[in-house]
Order: sequence, then C-alpha cells, then structure tokens
Amino acid sequence: MNNKIIVVGSSNTDMVLKTERFPKPGETLLGGDFYIFQGGKGANQAVAAARAGGDVTFVCKLGNDTFGNDAIDHYRKENIDVLSIAQDAKASTGVAVITVNGEGENSIIVASGANALLSVEDVEKAIKNTGETNWFITQLETPVEVIIYLVKYAKENNKNLVLNPAPATSLPDEVYDGLFLITPNETETELLTGIKVIDELTAKQASEIFKAKGVQNTIITLGSKGAYLATETFNGIIESRRVKAIDTTAAGDVFNGTLIVALSEGKNWKEAVEFACKAAAISVTRMGAQTSAPTRNEIDQ
Repeated sequence: MNNKIIVVGSSNTDMVLKTERFPKPGETLLGGDFYIFQGGKGANQAVAAARAGGDVTFVCKLGNDTFGNDAIDHYRKENIDVLSIAQDAKASTGVAVITVNGEGENSIIVASGANALLSVEDVEKAIKNTGETNWFITQLETPVEVIIYLVKYAKENNKNLVLNPAPATSLPDEVYDGLFLITPNETETELLTGIKVIDELTAKQASEIFKAKGVQNTIITLGSKGAYLATETFNGIIESRRVKAIDTTAAGDVFNGTLIVALSEGKNWKEAVEFACKAAAISVTRMGAQTSAPTRNEIDQ
C-alpha cells in the first residue's frame, strides 16, 4: 500500500505573546512570555504527520528571506521532503501574530506573504516530482484555484483528498463534489452549512448537507468533546481524552496531520479519529504550533 502523503498549504513564522486576557480595542496591555515558532496550517499539518510516522512531502511557497530559509532547515530536521517548497524573491515569508490568554485560547492575525502566490503550476510540478501517492491534504490559507485544482485532480485520478476548510470562508460548490473528506470545526461548519453545531443531532444535520453537496465523508472537530464522524459505516461522536489546556494553537492541525497518517496506514475510520484525538489532546498541553505536535511513540503510549 502506498502511504506517501502530500501536504499542500501555508508556511508562516509565528510570533506568540502570552497575556492574561485579550486587549480591548484601543487598549495596551503588558504581556508575558514571547516566542517565535514555525507555523502556518499547512506546515503544522506536515510536521504533525511526519512526527506521527508519515512519509510527508510538503508543497508551499516561501519568501527568499531569513524566515524562509530557517523554515526549510526546520522541515528538513523534521524528516519532511522539502524538494517541492518554492521560494519567491519578490515576496516575504508569511507571518502570524498570535496572542494566547490565561485560559489557553488564542487570537491570530496572519499576513500571507508568499503563501498567496502558490500556483497550480507549483502543485503540478510537485505531484510529478513526488511520484505515485494516494493521499493529499490541504487547507484554505492558499489560493482557491489551487484548492479547486486539487479537488479535480483527486477526483479524476481516484486519489484521497482531505480538505481542512480553515480559516473559515465560503467555498464554490465544485470544491465539494467528489471530495473524499472534509474536516471543519464547529465554527467552520456553521459558516459552510448554516447549521450551528451544539450536539450530535446538529452535527449529523450538518454532515448530511456536506453529503448532499457530494462529500464522501465528514469529520466535524468539537474541541475538547472530540469529533463527529460521518461515513458509510459509522455516524457518531468519538470522544477525546480530558486534559488541562495550556495552548490550543494548532490543535486542529495536529488532529488533521495525524488523522491522514492513520488513514494512509489502513486504520479504519473510528481508529483513525481516536488516534487523531489522542494526538490533539497531547498538543494542547504544550505551547506553540509545531512544537506541540507529539511523536508517534507519545501517541501510541
């Protein structure tokens, strides 16, 4: 079985500031600790997948700057194939400014930079250079034409594409038709379906809307409550382990990155979601985005 994974997405440098509470408009607060991490939803998922044992190729676009060069070195150290990462001399590497409050919740502002320049041609080249693979995952921090291309490519070539529709934005209907798996959280689900997810019944209603649009499988992530899984063989909530959250940054990315590893290894849907829920639970007990992603041994134990 071919379990090589191609992650198409964003790469940012995250600048994180801890504070007891979020500032009000016009207010200046004295914050606490400051950190610089590698981030971006695509990169977070690539690192999470690699640490969970996945054979990962990452496709993104960086600036030809210090942040971009540092990012490539970092991904190499994480055992990620970086040959399909492009650098643009005229654009800056994406950055994210993240504020984390005393309860571990976060507020994020992103400057996309070179991420906005990732093209269909970049992805076509990466697929050609990577060789045969059945597993793709992408998010919404890259141009929509790239997403549409991936959906079409996966459908025409019988590949498994996972779409994590974050950050939340409306999508054309052609994105849903034939999509293997969509993995929104509660907020994204409400935006995309109009259904406010408050319990298992409303999660089921939302998943049925995705199915009517052509999506084969749906997983709605529910934070500390776990995830709602809707497939041909299982419909219901799979609970997550209870932990004390320190920083929820990238918990969804860890879930998605480890989920696709489990699926690529042949785990069934319920096993794969349980595996991803364990990884996400571990991640919220740590600071940072990629730094919070657990290793395979930690997840298995």
